[in-house]
Amino acid sequence: MDALAKWMLKFRVVSIPAGIVANSSYAWSFVSRTDRIRANRLRDRLREGDLPKHVSIIMDGNRRFAWNSQLDRDVGHNQGKEKLKEVMEWILDLEIPYFTVYALSTENISERSEEELESLYDLYVSGLTEISEDPKIHARKVRVQAVGRLELLPERVREAIRVSEESTSEYSEFLFTVCLAYGGREEIVDAVRDVAAAHADGEISLDSIDTEQISRRLYTSNLPDPDLVIRTSGEERISNFLLWQIAYSELHFTDVHWPSFTKSDLYEALESFQKRRRKYGR
Repeated sequence: MDALAKWMLKFRVVSIPAGIVANSSYAWSFVSRTDRIRANRLRDRLREGDLPKHVSIIMDGNRRFAWNSQLDRDVGHNQGKEKLKEVMEWILDLEIPYFTVYALSTENISERSEEELESLYDLYVSGLTEISEDPKIHARKVRVQAVGRLELLPERVREAIRVSEESTSEYSEFLFTVCLAYGGREEIVDAVRDVAAAHADGEISLDSIDTEQISRRLYTSNLPDPDLVIRTSGEERISNFLLWQIAYSELHFTDVHWPSFTKSDLYEALESFQKRRRKYGR
């Protein structure tokens, strides 16, 4: 059928009307409506099964999205910030209580240009400020926290973190965690150093050092381990994200760049999670 359609489109008598129909507002309205119906049906099916308690996302592809769309790099980053707000709403709608995103790695800080970093820092300030003032965040009682080597961030970013954390500190319905200046290896190193210091001070014996001693000293010690990790933009690697915590997490990779990530993409990842859990009886 595809070959026949391509052959027919070679003829102007077919290709011109087809182009008009494809680009018409009616066609786009029909496609949009069809997508919404499909997404809603998938959402209803997901709710009938066991949803993950903790979803983590490696938000990758802002720059590639901008390049592919012939847009400025900063536009891509800004679109990524707006996409995070959308995805947060979808997560809350599904009542998934823990949501964690990878926003800035320690490698990003050392490898990206000062100009790009300053633009990113400005985005984090505006994004955190918007979150702290968003009525939906307060209505849904979302607690916000940032984790990582935050001392590497500029003062303006740390102040925005402080305000967003303090303004939501009394909430406990949902916990949104943003990883900034974060590296999984660095997190483990910091935890091991803490364990070593506690042993040196006589607080714990050598025999009592176990996985629990490490886990309780991680940046994310107040979080359950992720059930599902999603990475966008086609890369099938973890990139130093939650290395200790994802030992038993389900991993889902999608080719979609982060700014283009849709509700259907999220639902498909969740459906994949449910299918794997049913298959392996977990």
